[in-house]
Amino acid sequence: MKVCGVELKGGEAIISLLSYEGDTFNVPDCRQQSFAVSHSDKTESIRDFHFAFSKLMQDYHVEKVIIISREQKGKLAGSATSFKLEAAIQLIDIPVEFINPVNIKEQLKRNPPMVDFDGLSMKRFQKNAFEAAYAYQTSKIYQQD
Repeated sequence: MKVCGVELKGGEAIISLLSYEGDTFNVPDCRQQSFAVSHSDKTESIRDFHFAFSKLMQDYHVEKVIIISREQKGKLAGSATSFKLEAAIQLIDIPVEFINPVNIKEQLKRNPPMVDFDGLSMKRFQKNAFEAAYAYQTSKIYQQD
C-alpha cells in the first residue's frame, strides 16, 4: 500500500510518500516535497492547490492520505489556511485519515524505522510527514491503533 503523509504548517502542505510491499518499506522519489499556498483568501489559489495535490496523488498511485491532526482551538491551533488545505485534500478521490501526534510517537516507539532518517533521500523538513506515513503503515501492519 502506498500512502502519503501530510504535515500542514501555515500555508504549506509538506508531504512524504511511503509504500509497503512484500514486507519492505520504500520511500519512492517524488517530484514535489511540499505545496505552498500564498493567497488562501483567493478561490483560485485553493483550486490550484486541490488540482496539483490531486494530480500528484494520481500520478504516484497513492492509495491513502494521512494527515497529522492539529488543534482546532487554543494557542497551538492550526492556521485558517491549513484548515482550508485540509478541506481541499479531503475532497480528492482518495481516502483520507488523520493521525494524532501522540499516536505517531507511540508507533515510532513500538516499531522504530529500521533506517536512520538522514539515510533516506528526503529533506529534513519532511520528517514529520514521513513519520506520520510510517506510523500509519505500522499500525495497520501490526493492527495497533
